[in-house]
Amino acid sequence: MGKGDVSEIDAGTASAPSVDAEAMSGEGEPFPVAVVQPRARPFDTPGAVDAVVQRTLEAGAGGAKLVLLPEAFVGGYPWGLAFGTAVGSRSPAGRRTWQRYHDGAIDVPGPETIRMAAAAAEAGVFLVVGVIERDSTYSGGTLFCTLLYFGPDGSLLGKHRKLKPTAAERLIWGEGDGSTLPVFDTPGGRIGGLICWENYMPLARMAMYGKGVEIYLAPTADARERWQSTLRHIALEGRCFVLGCNQYATREMYPEDLELSAELDAWPATLCRGGTAVYDPAGSCLAGPLYDEDGILYADLDPGAVTRGKFDFDVTGHYARPDVFRFEVDERRRRPVGRVRPDRDD
Repeated sequence: MGKGDVSEIDAGTASAPSVDAEAMSGEGEPFPVAVVQPRARPFDTPGAVDAVVQRTLEAGAGGAKLVLLPEAFVGGYPWGLAFGTAVGSRSPAGRRTWQRYHDGAIDVPGPETIRMAAAAAEAGVFLVVGVIERDSTYSGGTLFCTLLYFGPDGSLLGKHRKLKPTAAERLIWGEGDGSTLPVFDTPGGRIGGLICWENYMPLARMAMYGKGVEIYLAPTADARERWQSTLRHIALEGRCFVLGCNQYATREMYPEDLELSAELDAWPATLCRGGTAVYDPAGSCLAGPLYDEDGILYADLDPGAVTRGKFDFDVTGHYARPDVFRFEVDERRRRPVGRVRPDRDD
């Protein structure tokens, strides 16, 4: 597997490369992480990738060994846009705006993933970034809200596609399947996560707990204060660290030539305040929440806090009741088109 590359087959099952734990953090020592709250760059994929590279290097220079950026940062989260839709109708302007959004999505792997992988390698960090992924395997027409994982050696470890887009997101994004629910070992603990309101899905969270996630990543586009309660609940429920990450977005960040800019008129000047934060397994806030500005939050994670937290509650261990409840996760890839080839002897 080349740097910046990941095969479709390995998207949900790739393992992190061998890493010298002592060189990165040392056994039992704090594991430094950074969560980035960037300025949104809607319809500006090159600018977003530039920001990923810059902030990754900045966070690495600040001592971080794990860097997280928000949901749909590369490719854009289109707050306020309806893409000219109503029940039973799609406007020509909406289709043209959709085409522009589609053109800003990225292929995985592709030139953008190569640049982000190189930044992870230069900074020597695990890098996790929310992107809009264009289906490059089948139709080419469907977009996915995807979380990409890069290793400190510059490899693209794997990806998670959002299982269930929320409300109007379903107009623009397809649904992922169970084949992209990866976790990866790092010197600070096992990382994995879900995107935005997937974190309201109890069984999706249980799937992550069942894989032993210790540093739970929760990039989002939800800036409401109540979202902090969700992050804290996950920390307490999973007895894990939770890294929440969002963008800071205003209407003026949209391009001036946006054809459907009138759809934003009813929205406030600030579209997303942010709310980036870090919580420990006891539900205490270690950093943030950060609102109304861009920035980077840093925190040192104590790996022993996960073990101490599970002393009295382990949701997939001594607090589970497999004799009463059964839960299975289908991790097979669901292909839209299957082929049955004829026997060569026919």
